[in-house]
Amino acid sequence: MDILFSVVSDFVIVVGKFALKCCYPKIENTIRFSSNVENLREEMEKLTKFRDAIKEKVEGAEREGYKPKPNVLKWLEDVHELENEWESMQESIAAAKVLAYKCCPKCNLRLQISIRTQNMRHQLCKMIEIGENFESNLVVENYQMKRVEFIPGPSVEGQSAATRNLNKILQLLQDDKVFIIGIWGMGGVGKTTLVKYLNNELLKTATSSSKLSFGVVAWVTVPKPPIDIRKVQAQIVNRLKINVNNEESVESIASKIYQRLKQESFLLILDDVWEAINLDHIGVPQLEDSTRSKVILTSRFLDVCRQMKTDTEMKVYTLDEDESWQLFVEDAGDSANLEHIQSFAKEIVRECNGLPLAISVIGASMRGKKRVELWEDALESLKLSEPHNKDVKDKVYKVIKWSFDSLESQDIELSLEQRSKNVHKKRGDIQSCFLYCSLYPVAISTDDLINCWWAEGFLGEHDTYEEAYNRGITMIESLKDACLLEAHMMDSVKMHDVVRDVAIWIANCFRDEHNSLIQAGIGLIEISHIKMSASVKRISFVSNIIEHIPDYFTECPETTTLLLQDNNPLEIIPHEFFLTFPALRVLNLSQTGIRALPSSINSLYQLHALILQNCNGLIELPPIGDLYNLQLLDCDNTMLCCLPQGMDQLTNLRLLHLPAANLESIGQGVFLNLSSIEMLNMLESDEMIWTHSEKRETLLLGPTPFDEISSLQNLTSLSIKLDSSSIFNRDHTWMTRLKRFRIEVGDYPMEVKFNKSTRMIGVSNCEIFSNGELSGMLHFASDLYLTSCMGLRKLIVRNSFDGLKELHIEHCCCDFEPEEEESGQFDPLPNLEYLNLHTLILLKSVSDFGVLLGLRFSKLRQLNVVNCLCLKCLFKVGEAFTVPKHLEDIAISDCGELVELLVQCGSSQATLVNSEITRVQKLRLNDLPNLKTLGEPESMWGHLEELSLRRCNQIRKLPLSIQTSNNIKIIRGSSEWWSQLEWDDDKFKSNLEHCFLPGDDWFFQS
Repeated sequence: MDILFSVVSDFVIVVGKFALKCCYPKIENTIRFSSNVENLREEMEKLTKFRDAIKEKVEGAEREGYKPKPNVLKWLEDVHELENEWESMQESIAAAKVLAYKCCPKCNLRLQISIRTQNMRHQLCKMIEIGENFESNLVVENYQMKRVEFIPGPSVEGQSAATRNLNKILQLLQDDKVFIIGIWGMGGVGKTTLVKYLNNELLKTATSSSKLSFGVVAWVTVPKPPIDIRKVQAQIVNRLKINVNNEESVESIASKIYQRLKQESFLLILDDVWEAINLDHIGVPQLEDSTRSKVILTSRFLDVCRQMKTDTEMKVYTLDEDESWQLFVEDAGDSANLEHIQSFAKEIVRECNGLPLAISVIGASMRGKKRVELWEDALESLKLSEPHNKDVKDKVYKVIKWSFDSLESQDIELSLEQRSKNVHKKRGDIQSCFLYCSLYPVAISTDDLINCWWAEGFLGEHDTYEEAYNRGITMIESLKDACLLEAHMMDSVKMHDVVRDVAIWIANCFRDEHNSLIQAGIGLIEISHIKMSASVKRISFVSNIIEHIPDYFTECPETTTLLLQDNNPLEIIPHEFFLTFPALRVLNLSQTGIRALPSSINSLYQLHALILQNCNGLIELPPIGDLYNLQLLDCDNTMLCCLPQGMDQLTNLRLLHLPAANLESIGQGVFLNLSSIEMLNMLESDEMIWTHSEKRETLLLGPTPFDEISSLQNLTSLSIKLDSSSIFNRDHTWMTRLKRFRIEVGDYPMEVKFNKSTRMIGVSNCEIFSNGELSGMLHFASDLYLTSCMGLRKLIVRNSFDGLKELHIEHCCCDFEPEEEESGQFDPLPNLEYLNLHTLILLKSVSDFGVLLGLRFSKLRQLNVVNCLCLKCLFKVGEAFTVPKHLEDIAISDCGELVELLVQCGSSQATLVNSEITRVQKLRLNDLPNLKTLGEPESMWGHLEELSLRRCNQIRKLPLSIQTSNNIKIIRGSSEWWSQLEWDDDKFKSNLEHCFLPGDDWFFQS
């Protein structure tokens, strides 16, 4: 029995323990229901506060343009789900509390809720732990903003010039070596329209993976000077959604911009930049290959682009005639094409001269207007340089006037050293220089313009004319960089028609000191009807067909410039005409038919510049001794036969251009009194030389006037023609004072390349070399021209002319066979770079010429050979001579006996191949009927970039090095010659097809 009880007891204990183990947690949870729920409620409140704190930080960062990290967003979502679950339990909790008082058997609900709260509490603790681990790493940079924002603006679709410009910019944006792009051009030319269209085009590539896809494209319209960096930064932070306070410094904002932009590629467009901006001050990171970031800036000023260190600059030009008309019709509407209006409309478009802003504004102002009178009035206003309505004034004239107003800030600053030296000197007035240009209806010679500025005093105060001239060049370049002047052909500039209209408008409306009467280029035959104001400062009748000037002319006591040039029919100036202009400083009568000047010109005591170029009928001048302020007298291409009386009294004269060709004589002592002379030119222009070459003998200066000239201490530029006796037994060390000269000895007319740095000596029809008479002068020369001269060897050999860089020899009948006598161990012309041999009848090779004179050609770069009828080959390569290794440019013409360019002499072929091979870049061959091949070694032509052949019909095949070349850019020749060429492989021809320029009418340039 005991055993049975013991077994049963053990069983009951085991079962009881098991039952208690299963029931105890349930009993515990049921009993602790209220405390579990309350604990969870407290924890949920803590979690909610923690969640709110994190959410507030995230939302603050989002306002600054950041975005939450993904794990933070997931955490917030999990917390939200936990809160929803807690909210959904509230009804069950309430029910459980009620059931506890009514029905104890239903305590199971309390058990379920209590267990659920315990599980939620575990999740809640885990959430808090995760949240605490975030610390400050809640957000990252936000790049979910629009990469490109659309900017409203006119379309350029269908405009070929704009499309070309757009495509060029797109190419530059894809160039890994280009980071900062400058787009410049005159006001109203369409720079802003172009980059707006570019911005909108980039919308198409915003989501692609191409080089045109940027992380963000930011547009900034730069405020006009003085530039406020904050305003620039404000546009960028607004675009990038960066939160900044008004109290933050420029540096602090720059730091935030920098941190944002450095993370990904960007394109920053800075539109309408008037002065250079430091990108570092804005906060723009350094542009590097790795980020592919770019900056585009638009400006009216090329110099602004340069100061901002652009990698490339692209100028936006005006429209052509067809595009101008197309744009005008778009804005003016159908009325522009009406039969009775179209001619006026097209004339208005021509007045706009391709400027898109002017075309659009004027076109819009004429839209819907069908009365022809309105169109005639608008055209007349444009011709008078007056804005015909407020829109044209505000939207065109004032836009361009902004460029004029900015000239003061764009003016070139003096260095500290210059300031210390010139503290009391005026620097010049670039605005006055600009307004002066409006006096000319067409292109203006750069030199003439600078001379007028100088005479008017616009260039400031300078010790020498050269300093003033350099200042003038600086002014011109500044105006060109500001798109207020344009380059035109060589050594001349012009104004755009609309810019000129604005300049005239400014002068007459805002600048009393520039009040001008401008009747230039309008076909005037007479001027008696022109109303003249006594206060007029400048008068321009340039480029008309004026036949005569009235005897009575309104007195103009304040006029400083009178321009009458380019009036060919004008032959007579009234006797007292110049008494009307007592304050005149500039008088230009060039290219008129005048044969004499009235004596009243001697009353112009303030005259600084008297310009009489191309007055071909002018044979004498009246007395001019009272013009004691005269600084420039230019009689180029006149027929003066004697020096004017009183010329020796012009002690302030600095520039004198007075051709001596027709002078009967020059009195003794004349030059001694012209002590201020800096530039003296007594040569005819090349054009006049050949026009008058058949007339009587030219006056050659003898020893006495040459001695007088050599004593002029201020002389820096000299152009004269001497008798050969003038150089005998002379000390020429005075020539060290000359910065440039052109001295011709002999009477043969010479056509010479001459620039402002040339030091040239030309000799014709002389044999003056035997005793070294010319050697003294040659030591100061850079260029030597010899025409019909003998004794060449005696001049060159055993001398050393280190300064000579160019040698031109023409019509010399020397025997060029090398002499047995040793030529010497040194090169007499060690720095020779250019050699021109013309009509040397006995010359058989350039090598013979070199050996004869002992020349090494160690620096020779360009070789021209023309009309050398006995020339058999260009170079004989052997022990004594090799091809000049620096030779880049070869031109040969009219050498009928030439068979080969290179001939191997006295050694094996290997010597030629192994010698230093020249790398010719340009080869021009003309009229060489017997030349069959370009010769060996072929590697000599491997670097050729330009090949021109004309009437060289024996050349049937190009060297293989040319056929396979990647360097060749241009091949000129006739289509027939090209089609008959033989090729080693047909693909070689196809590869060079794009380089070929057909035509047999190109001119050989010697």
